[in-house]
Formats: sequence, structure tokens, C-alpha cells
Amino acid sequence: MSITGIKGMNDILPEEVATWQFLEQTARRIFSLYGCQEIRVPVVEKTELFCRSIGETTDIVEKEMYTFSDKSDHSLTLRPEGTAPVMRSFIQHKLYNQDSVSKLYYMGPMFRYERPQKGRYRQFHQIGAEIIGLDDPRIDAQVLAMLDHYFAAVGIQDVSLQINSLGCPQCRPGYRQQLIDFLQQRLDGLCEDCQRRYSSNPLRVLDCKAKGCKEITADAPSVLDHLCAGCDSHFNAVQQHLQDLSVPFAINNRMVRGLDYYTKTTFEMVTGNLGAQNAVAAGGRYDGLVEELGGPALPGIGFAMGVERLVLLLGDAGRKNPVPQLFLAALGERAQKACFLVLNQLQKQGIRAEMDLSGKSLKAQMRRADKLGSLYTLVLGDNELDSGEAELKKMADGSQSAVTLERLSETLKGRLDADSESSL
Repeated sequence: MSITGIKGMNDILPEEVATWQFLEQTARRIFSLYGCQEIRVPVVEKTELFCRSIGETTDIVEKEMYTFSDKSDHSLTLRPEGTAPVMRSFIQHKLYNQDSVSKLYYMGPMFRYERPQKGRYRQFHQIGAEIIGLDDPRIDAQVLAMLDHYFAAVGIQDVSLQINSLGCPQCRPGYRQQLIDFLQQRLDGLCEDCQRRYSSNPLRVLDCKAKGCKEITADAPSVLDHLCAGCDSHFNAVQQHLQDLSVPFAINNRMVRGLDYYTKTTFEMVTGNLGAQNAVAAGGRYDGLVEELGGPALPGIGFAMGVERLVLLLGDAGRKNPVPQLFLAALGERAQKACFLVLNQLQKQGIRAEMDLSGKSLKAQMRRADKLGSLYTLVLGDNELDSGEAELKKMADGSQSAVTLERLSETLKGRLDADSESSL
């Protein structure tokens, strides 16, 4: 019996990888324009980190984390999200001493034990950014402008930005109690999960996808009606700055986040093309998180994007792996040896080159070149080696031209540059 992969933990095959690389490379390029630097943290952390940051009453901590004990009986967890590990690293290495503002981004796998579905898996990947040290509403708007810039750069247009405010520790408790009172009167109509968590994490009820819960909470109190003066002023300023930056948005007063650390500004980039899992990026402000984890009292804001969902949205517009620029076809043992040396020289000079190493016929070699999508082919036999000249064939139209073997790399690069210019 063959061994298969684990349910919900998918292989990313070679034909898919080019799209993933494009999304990652674009993130590096765009985020660096805004002053962000990449940070890489382990996929395994102490379980306590997520219990303290995410919240012990969240679905993630209660039901979804991959937690285990190591040989020293320490409780460890595969990271279910990226913000807490980045904050742990930020605090542990005292990055706050290097600059008053830290702009970090990350990418990599996360792990949650949940039902696999379209765009949601047990091992999934995120690209995220965290800005620590500023509570000015302009940084909220700039983070959202960066996110909007990224989606434009990768060519995903069918998404829209929704924003909300969750208030702060001063104003949210009053709203929370009013929401509990509202839900308590309608408890029998809520789903089992919402009945269980309505008193411990009532805001999550507003995010429930069950039809009955949506209907029951349609006229629930709005958090925006309970903001203190500071939170209200901050949220109004964020909206004004977004307008100034020409970043379109809509207010969604039912939007909440599943993690306890969020305060004030929260946001999602949503689409109608992924069914119920409509959020492709989400985040918000977490002004108390650094201090909660043992660091200084520094504000922060960040977001994460689901890479699998971005790949789904790109669809047929996703990138293809680079094809060979030249395929060397050899006739005879002498030509095989020569081609092997030429192949190595071309690759060192930055040309994507391929050849057959199994001794196939010329016809089979040309079929292989066509299957690989090679842009050019060059056939080498005894005559070509003796004369030092061969025919360079352009596969797109079958045209051929003589090329000296000594100037093969230079000539091919010139042809490729000309092809690139003519395609513009």
C-alpha cells in the first residue's frame, strides 16, 4: 500500500509553484517600498504564546491547534497564525531598541485542525505584515494602501476593502455586556457553538455563518455606536486618510476578528468568488499585544493574506514555470559529449538550457524540446562540430539561422532580447 499525504495538507506541484513564487516575490517588492523588512520565525512555538495572545476562548485555541508534548514534556504548538510568533521574536530580541518603529513582514505555513474546504486547509500559507510602534491613524491608512497596492500589483481586482472598529479596553466592555444581554434573550435560536461561547466571546456570534444566527443577530447592537471619543476620532481619521489616498472601502459594523488581541481598526479584503470563505486578507490594530506578551507598551497593526485563496483568485491568470530558452539536440557520441559541455557553459552564463541525457533519437529529442516549450533548438552532430557552425531554430515559427558555436551564448541572448522587445 502506498503512503499518501495527510488530509488537508497539500502538495504544491511544480506547475503551481510559479504562481506561488510570483505572489511571494511581489509581496517582497511591494512591502519593501513601504519600508518593511522580512522576518522568519519557527513554525513551532510554546503553546502558552498562543493561549495568551489569541485567547483561550477562541475556536483556534479550543479546537484547532496542533499541540503536543516534546520529550522534555514541554507543551508545543504548530503555529496557527503569524502575528504572535513575530511579536514573540520582536520582544525576545528587543527589536524595539533598534528603531522606534518596526515594519516587518513574513510568509510561510500555518496549521489549524479544521474541516478542509475551498481555500482552507489544515496546513495553509500566509503572507503578512506587522507595523509596531505607531498609533497614528495615518499608519492604519498606509497599511491598507499597501494592501490595496499589492492586490493591484498581482492583478486581483475582484476584491473590496471592508473596515470596522472594535473599540478599546475602555469602551468595548460596555458594548460587550450589551451584546451579551441581547443574545441572552435569543439564545434558543442560536447554533450550538454560539450558545456555548455567547457569554465568553460574544463578538464571535456576529461572525457566525449559520443562517439562523445571521437572522437573529441582524438587529444586534453596533459596536460603532459604543465607541469612546478616542476610538471614534481614530476611526473617523482612518476613513478620511483612506479617502485622501484614494483607497476605496466600505464600513461593515458586523465585522469582528476571531483573535482576542484586536482593538480599534479592523479590516478584511473580501471577494464573492470563494463561496463562504470570502476573506482573502484580514487584520487590524492590536495595541495591547506587545505588552501582554511581556514587552513594552507599544501599539501595532498588521494583516495576513491566505496564499491558497490568492492562487484560487488568480486562476488561469497564474504564472507558468520558465521554459528552456535553448534545447541542445545531439547526434552521436561525440556530439553528446560536446553538448554536455556546452550545456554547462550556457547555464553558467544565465541561459536556461536543456538536453537529452538518455540517448534518444533526434526525432524523440525534438519532441522533448517541443513538450518542454523550448524557445530555440540547436542540433549538433559531427558536421557541426567540425565546421564550428550550426543552425539555431526558433520553435515558434520554424525559422533557422546559422550561428557559430563560439558565439552561441552571445547570439542567443541577442535573439531573446529581440523577441522580448517585439512582444511589447
